[in-house]
Amino acid sequence: MADPAQESADFVSTRHAATIFSRDVKLSPRSPLILYALLIPFLLTVLVQGVFGDLFAPQPRLIIVDDGHSQVSVDAENLEGIAVTFMDDRSDMLDAVESNDADAGLYLPVGFDDAVIAGEQPPLEFYIGGESLASNRIILGVTTLELVRGIEGGEPPVEVEVVQVGEVGTDLDLRMLPMLLMMAVAVAAAFIPAASIVQEKEDRTLSALLVSPASMADVIGAKGAFGVLLALFTGFFTLILNDALLGKAGVHLIILLVAALMMVEFGLLLGMFARDSATMFAAWKGGAILLFFPTVFYIWPNLPQWIAKLGPTYYFIDPAFRVIAEGADLSDVAGTLAIGAVIILALVPVVVLAARRLERTLASG
Repeated sequence: MADPAQESADFVSTRHAATIFSRDVKLSPRSPLILYALLIPFLLTVLVQGVFGDLFAPQPRLIIVDDGHSQVSVDAENLEGIAVTFMDDRSDMLDAVESNDADAGLYLPVGFDDAVIAGEQPPLEFYIGGESLASNRIILGVTTLELVRGIEGGEPPVEVEVVQVGEVGTDLDLRMLPMLLMMAVAVAAAFIPAASIVQEKEDRTLSALLVSPASMADVIGAKGAFGVLLALFTGFFTLILNDALLGKAGVHLIILLVAALMMVEFGLLLGMFARDSATMFAAWKGGAILLFFPTVFYIWPNLPQWIAKLGPTYYFIDPAFRVIAEGADLSDVAGTLAIGAVIILALVPVVVLAARRLERTLASG
């Protein structure tokens, strides 16, 4: 029977782990999965900023409340490229703009046209939504001036006062960045180590390694270290491609380290428990939902945010988003990262037990 003290001592880094790590690094250029992990940040960034940026950019939406049957309303009906809606109540228009059901709202009081024609400067109430795109604001602002100018055919006789309704929103590409970052780290730190372990089992090279002086601890440590380093690279690459470092490389490094360590633990567990590649892929598809679902709450911020906290990955996704979107410092996100560190520590004995179980299974087989 194995000595418990000796068994515990096996779970330390040794020169055998370094040898296995070196072997995996040398073989990595031949692996399509490694190439896939390296290309994901670039491909997803191009997809989001190129294709999805245009797809999710809606037509400018303008709501008009006209109490005086203005010529502006008549001309607005013929506008191309702008979605114009007419409402009867000013308060309903304000509610729609504030809830981001429209990019802007225009209120035209009774006698507005007469005042313009008479050379007066009547007030023009123009409201913009906090989550409206900057490009849509410019389009609607310029269009409104042109519509007013059409009343008398001269220079705009009014001064448009733009009033923002609601909080300033975050651009869609920035709200999708947590998902891009999550994908880059998850593939590198979780999927790659899991696939490597499963392949070693299927090829029976894992059993051969255990016959050598190398222990299961050496194998798991080497594959985990490779996953962490790969995740740090792909994570930083993703941030650089999206101009998201913002002079906070040190803070991002700490966040990415927490992310990589947590994800590599999930990957090692997946690889050790999966019987074969088919089982691993099936488990990855199902488990990915639990890992990725917190990112949805940044794309649609109106969803109940407390639900995102139920996912373990929230505790590195949220710090990353706050640093990128809000300019938060390490002290601002330290509490959330600390919870992530606790999750990592709690998973360590689970990984150790799984490794010992797999070692016993291979030895008896």
